[in-house]
Amino acid sequence: MAEWRVAGFTEVRRLGEGAQGRVVLARHEPSGAPVAIKYVRPGAGEAERERLRHEARMLGRADSPHVARLFRLVEAPEGVAIVMEAVDGVSLKEILEREGALGPEASLTVLKGSLLGLAAAHALGVVHRDFKPANVVVPADGRSKLVDFGIATPAGADAGGAGTPYYMAPEQWSEHVATPASDVYAATCVFVECVSGRRPYALSGRAALMNAHLTGPIPVEAVPEPLRALVASGMAKDPGERPAGAAAFVDELEQAARRAYGEDWESRGVRAVAASAAALAALFPLAAWILPGAAGAGAGGSAGSVGLAAGHAAGAGKVAAAGGVKAFVTSGGGMAAVATGTAVVVAGGAFTVTQVTGSDPGPRSTASRSSAPAATTVSAISSCRTTGPSGETVRPPAKPASVRLPPQVRLPPGAAVYHSGQDQFMIGPADAACRGSLGASGGSTDVGDARTGVVSNVFQNSLGGIGIAVCLYFPGAPEAGRDCSPSTLTRRVNVPSGVPGVRTMLGTGPPDSGARIPPSPRVAVTLATMGKDGVPSPIACAVPWDKRDLCTAALTWWFVRATRKTAIAEADLDRVAARIAAYVASARQ
Repeated sequence: MAEWRVAGFTEVRRLGEGAQGRVVLARHEPSGAPVAIKYVRPGAGEAERERLRHEARMLGRADSPHVARLFRLVEAPEGVAIVMEAVDGVSLKEILEREGALGPEASLTVLKGSLLGLAAAHALGVVHRDFKPANVVVPADGRSKLVDFGIATPAGADAGGAGTPYYMAPEQWSEHVATPASDVYAATCVFVECVSGRRPYALSGRAALMNAHLTGPIPVEAVPEPLRALVASGMAKDPGERPAGAAAFVDELEQAARRAYGEDWESRGVRAVAASAAALAALFPLAAWILPGAAGAGAGGSAGSVGLAAGHAAGAGKVAAAGGVKAFVTSGGGMAAVATGTAVVVAGGAFTVTQVTGSDPGPRSTASRSSAPAATTVSAISSCRTTGPSGETVRPPAKPASVRLPPQVRLPPGAAVYHSGQDQFMIGPADAACRGSLGASGGSTDVGDARTGVVSNVFQNSLGGIGIAVCLYFPGAPEAGRDCSPSTLTRRVNVPSGVPGVRTMLGTGPPDSGARIPPSPRVAVTLATMGKDGVPSPIACAVPWDKRDLCTAALTWWFVRATRKTAIAEADLDRVAARIAAYVASARQ
């Protein structure tokens, strides 16, 4: 019996096959774009079909340049398949097997990219559960991507003992709940393997591995001394003693890397990783686009891993060179529905379900998305009513009719952009009252109420007020002095901004007036930045729990605005945005 193939795609070659099904490299016929297609095995039962649907849901929600993109889930009477980004690179597993240890800076770079991919999942309340070298793909630019969400699960669900034994956290062995800290443990295990060339517990037999992960000493001696605290933190036996999630672990990683290897550690690490990947460029799946059979040596492995699937779909008709091997890199846009059944088209991380029939091969909308979310244009900006020191109305500065939000900011339903008398732009509840006040010592702006939620900014002009604000938001800063009163904020974390001299923090706590806090369950989070001038710029958000995406957007937009005059890298904006989203998601009260 001939294997079912998704219509509209020409299969180039098989990338892998296993008990669950097969993965192939294919060309989208209308556009010429390379994709990876993952099929369940012929005759698969409903449980296996649901597993692939589940993976599609996970991939479709995780919107990050460090996660392989989903283009479509296709269901037909003949079977189920997902069409996804073909990442033109080689699996970390292949690199380690052929090249050996990567060295500290390169390993830190791989770990950071992988953690950013995990952070995107954690921000959505998803635990990957099977982080391992085979599920990390390294393209020629050295920026790793996370693939295969086949056994991902909601945070807090039963771990069920699933995962790869060499990298499973203690709580997975004992079948306790799966948490983002479980992914942190696995990522740290992979980091040890990258640095040393050996798995943390290189034992044979499931029982021996279980005992080692449950009770064995943490192998900190396998890495250089400056990185041992990082390994001890990430591989702590008790999940409560590890960083709460990938975004928090990125913060620890960057601090340790800067202390050990200087501010430019990452640029050197990326170059080293890229060199290791380029040395294996003949294994890149898209090498077969022009040189058929060139990547044949890497075609083995489980169909559950797209670690050898390749191809950044960006820029129609361009030719990219990697390690001397040229590969066509074409546009992934314009894909149409491909089979009778149900097609789920992903755009901007949201699913649109369309029934597909033989007579109507739609849908006709684009089924791909760019490597970064598209910028959002806000058609209207509301002005805040601001009063001056004597109660007079202050006419706000002229405002633009619309503002284009950066890709890190997603404006959720029920949110709007406001323009205040301090010439600030804030995101708050739509159709809410926006009030501002100006005085000799400072001022404030807040949007909303206890019903809709409230977003608030309080700024200081006087030296005394600025000193109090520094104590509240940055009590450990040199500018705070020694006489700071205890801060009213809890769960404080410092968030490295990536910009020298710019400090950022997150804390749990209400805006300025507890009377306007929505009832529980809610989220109440504060973010503040402080530059070289020593003046904190805070924003606080308190909304009902089901509207928490508004806080994520408001705080992220505030950070982007605060750093707009600096040379902040896009990768740092992505990282801070992921950190804010993860923090808000964990701040339920």
